[in-house]
Amino acid sequence: MDLDVVNMFVIAGGTLAIPILAFVASFLLWPSALIRIYYWYWRRALGMQVRYVRHEDYQFCYSFRGRPGNKPSILMLHGFSAHKDMWLSVVKFLPKNLHLVCVDMPGHEGTTRSSLDDLSIDGQAKRIHQFVECLKLNKKPFHLIGTSMGGHVAGVYAAYYPSDVCSLSLVCPAGLQYSTDNQFVQRLKELQESAAVEKIPLIPSTPEEMSEMLQLCSYVRFKVPQQILQGLVDVRIPHNNFYRKLFLEIVSEKSRYSLHQNMDKIKVPTQIIWGKQDQVLDVSGADMLAKSIANCQVELLENCGHSVVMERPRKTAKLIVDFLASVHNTDNDKKLD
Repeated sequence: MDLDVVNMFVIAGGTLAIPILAFVASFLLWPSALIRIYYWYWRRALGMQVRYVRHEDYQFCYSFRGRPGNKPSILMLHGFSAHKDMWLSVVKFLPKNLHLVCVDMPGHEGTTRSSLDDLSIDGQAKRIHQFVECLKLNKKPFHLIGTSMGGHVAGVYAAYYPSDVCSLSLVCPAGLQYSTDNQFVQRLKELQESAAVEKIPLIPSTPEEMSEMLQLCSYVRFKVPQQILQGLVDVRIPHNNFYRKLFLEIVSEKSRYSLHQNMDKIKVPTQIIWGKQDQVLDVSGADMLAKSIANCQVELLENCGHSVVMERPRKTAKLIVDFLASVHNTDNDKKLD
């Protein structure tokens, strides 16, 4: 074989080997970097752009797609210790003509974290209202979606700022008072009584604890490689002290039942989505909300746990779109597509 041809194959092989080796090295040595690249890639692929906006000395980070139009804008509030990118799996299945906004909740990801910030549910609702006013998102009433802690905040927001919101989707929201505690809540109360806050199951600090948290939150049993578990932990560990502070605030007497105390003030059409096998927040909460909110419909998902957004993104998106169509469509606009 001609020497030039041999050299060409060597150079080509070397060129291909570099990105492959870089990927393998990232996977084995820096899995947290790979996770960040993953979110960056999916934001780009789905057309989500990241922006920052300030209210006085406070900075909000958010991603968005589309522009306000005839249909209501959609504001999405993530859960405890998550971030705006948790919604990407649902965004993938939402129509591209909808105006979507996903914000990092107070203290999370790119939004300001301040030791002076009020992290109670009331305080978070007020912060989100500042964000809404910065974007003038409430120039027309918008559709508000929240999951878990974000659902708690979203429900309270709809009660406090009724003119801002035209409709509401609550995905397995926190903030309800149950007659009996489930196993998870009983465990939390025991940890609080023993002051063992470093053992909170939703704040993992090892790959093993991360695996346990995923099993707690999901009905589907994901087989996650050890390197990815390590990467997920590495990303979270620098923030765990904040997460502990936040967690103790939202389960305090001031905040724990804020949604329960305000649910009868929610007047907009409301959708409840809940996984039937939720081990974190009992699915019976859906019935409580349905009995207290006048215009409310409930969707219970079989074979689904607390992480509805991650486990059933396509179904979640379809339910949201169908709900918006049923509530907001005119005779000349029958579909949100």
